[in-house]
Amino acid sequence: MKSVATLLLVGMLILWAELPTGTSAWSCPPVRITCALANPPNRCYIDRQCPRHKKCCQTFCGRKCISRPSPYSYG
Repeated sequence: MKSVATLLLVGMLILWAELPTGTSAWSCPPVRITCALANPPNRCYIDRQCPRHKKCCQTFCGRKCISRPSPYSYG
């Protein structure tokens, strides 16, 4: 009986670890061009500094909060 409870607990922990967190599940779009500024302005450093449903991403010139890109913009 003890081994069944242990197995059940391990299974639940594995499933819990794979659940998405409250943060956004999408990733930042790739940056293909970068600006020539030595120290570009950063408007954020982590996602928590952004409004809800936005993510702190590297852009062509510094970091800023962006909305989720449409699936067609990665082309």
